[in-house]
Amino acid sequence: MSLIFDHVSFGYGRKTPVFNDFSLQIDARATVLLGPNGAGKSTLMAIAASHLSPSSGSVTCNGGTAEGRHLAAYRKRVAWIPQQITPMPGLTVREQVAYAGWLKGMPKDQAWKASREALRRVDLTPLAGRKSHQVSGGQLRRMGIAGALTHRSELILMDEPTAGLDPTQRLVFRELVGDLVGSVQVIVSTHQTEDLADLYTHVAVLSQGRIRFRGSPAEFHALAPATAGGREQAEAAYAMLVGREI
Repeated sequence: MSLIFDHVSFGYGRKTPVFNDFSLQIDARATVLLGPNGAGKSTLMAIAASHLSPSSGSVTCNGGTAEGRHLAAYRKRVAWIPQQITPMPGLTVREQVAYAGWLKGMPKDQAWKASREALRRVDLTPLAGRKSHQVSGGQLRRMGIAGALTHRSELILMDEPTAGLDPTQRLVFRELVGDLVGSVQVIVSTHQTEDLADLYTHVAVLSQGRIRFRGSPAEFHALAPATAGGREQAEAAYAMLVGREI
């Protein structure tokens, strides 16, 4: 499974372009995209989800292109969970999850049936009948993941999914991602090095619209001084790459 950005350029209006002739290929099952705030992570994830269209270049996922007559098929393959999730007013948790499948082209009865298993996988079955706007931030993110599982996404993009979560909620999220990577490809963007858990097999560091590092977690940690250890090792390696922007 490959997500490929091929010579992509993108900018907002007349501002300095966020990306200029940007190329990147991600094949790993579980990738963490690290970078400071303002590095372009959210924009890159939105482009990958086809929510934003590049001014030049192309994006493909497993051979499918995010444009023209191929766009609907691409969007079925790729799910995007932005940092801010806004539930539909009046819908229950299960209805919201089924609605996500319907938006991707599933018949309503199939989406409703698939939503049951999706809620079970993210441990939200007890909340299936609760109004979707009445759940916590961590539960809201799990609801988003359930929606992606309903339409059987091959790739799930998560933008800053642990922002605002307490330590217990962060742990629940990491365990959930660990369960997911056996069946779907996952890319998680974050500016927090503590999110660099053992479950990720690939690390990419983005800064000022450019990739500063790509490699395994071990290779990333090896950038730190020999005196650094544990959590400090990840922080030191990160600072070596983007220290001036933190």
